[in-house]
Amino acid sequence: MQICNVCSDQTPKYRCPACKIRYCSLGCYKRHKADTCLPIEQREPAVPETKPFTAEPWSVEDLFDEDDFVDKVPLQKLQLLGRSEKLRELLGNHHLRSLLRSVDGVDSKDEAMRAAMQEPLFVEFSDQCLKVVENEQTSVTLNED
Repeated sequence: MQICNVCSDQTPKYRCPACKIRYCSLGCYKRHKADTCLPIEQREPAVPETKPFTAEPWSVEDLFDEDDFVDKVPLQKLQLLGRSEKLRELLGNHHLRSLLRSVDGVDSKDEAMRAAMQEPLFVEFSDQCLKVVENEQTSVTLNED
């Protein structure tokens, strides 16, 4: 999991529009803007690192900008999918795993998803994924009231 680039304490929720670093709060954003923010085009070319490469786990934000998608599921909710016993049971099916690999391996995801949604097993898997995420979203919303 990533941490705020300013305070190195909290999980970042935001990205600086100028330089794209991640920060967790308004206070961190103000501190960053006052102290260290440099738009990407004003930065000096990166100097190669001499320390060994350590890979951080990637997140959805690493793949997309905020404008690239509308319905964004937070990483914490995605992690709930890994804890679902029903999903584990469904993924025990070799045919479903094969179907998921085939969808993941093609360039045209839209067409592959349309074809996969014709398979009852894939529909059951998709529905279960939505239940896990939406039930958690509902319970979070109810707890906030």
